[in-house]
Amino acid sequence: MIVSFGRVIKFSIQDIYRNIWLSLVTIIILILALFTVNMLLVVKVVGDAAVGAIKDKIDVNLFLKNSAEEDEIDALRVKVSNLAEVKEVSYISKSEALESFKEKHRDNAEILEALRELGKNPLTPSLVIKPKDLEIFDDLINHLNTFDDEIIESRNFTNYKLLLTQINNITDKVTRAGYLLSGIFIFITILVVYNSVRVAIYTHRRQITIMRLVGASRWFIQMPYLLSGIIYALVSIIAIMFMFYPFLSLLQPYLETFFVGYNINLIEYYYGSILTIFGVQFLAAAVINMVAAYLAVRKYSRV
Repeated sequence: MIVSFGRVIKFSIQDIYRNIWLSLVTIIILILALFTVNMLLVVKVVGDAAVGAIKDKIDVNLFLKNSAEEDEIDALRVKVSNLAEVKEVSYISKSEALESFKEKHRDNAEILEALRELGKNPLTPSLVIKPKDLEIFDDLINHLNTFDDEIIESRNFTNYKLLLTQINNITDKVTRAGYLLSGIFIFITILVVYNSVRVAIYTHRRQITIMRLVGASRWFIQMPYLLSGIIYALVSIIAIMFMFYPFLSLLQPYLETFFVGYNINLIEYYYGSILTIFGVQFLAAAVINMVAAYLAVRKYSRV
């Protein structure tokens, strides 16, 4: 059994080598398909990270008058905290707001100079309100708009739902385009593998006839062509791993610049899930290749 399997592997490698150009085309198309699949995964990870980053920053600001007394602020904070839509309420004093403003614009010399020339703290105290859930964000806004406390100077209600909807729409469109492109590559791969096996069988038709005459089993005759599909998948997975990690290294600095303050590391994500990601892709590619090879073998190996 071991000797027979060794011969099957030998014949499979010989067939790949003898049809080297078809084999290269098959592997290149598989690499393109796998690259598209991995790009879809990157889009999903980045999209989820973007949504998570925005959700972490979702809050509502109630800016208070400088003349507001501490007991009035505490009463308003308790009133807001009692709302069912509120997760957390924090008070930001004038001095804390100023320090935060300076830290945010520490690299902008003009703003800091203008602040020094002003000679006083122009910022007001505020209540920062975190909603429990984005789905009830509109209800929270409606409740806060009913508050008519005299110490409220202004309100800042950013429409985060619209921003999240736009991000999700972009992600969905890219994902659908990726699925379509992946489907096209998979279809082309099936055709190429099918024709590659067909050509190999036609080239070895006399050898197959002799093998049948001397009593070779159907398994022994057909298995080298099915094994070729697995070899194509294995070579493609190894190639895409060597190609995709340098691509991620080029992409990572742009992500760090865009998502400042958030730990979004695609390289760590891929390293942490390398067996799962590329294992599943290898199995999928191997199954697709073997199905194409089996269809060709079933039709053309009846010599």
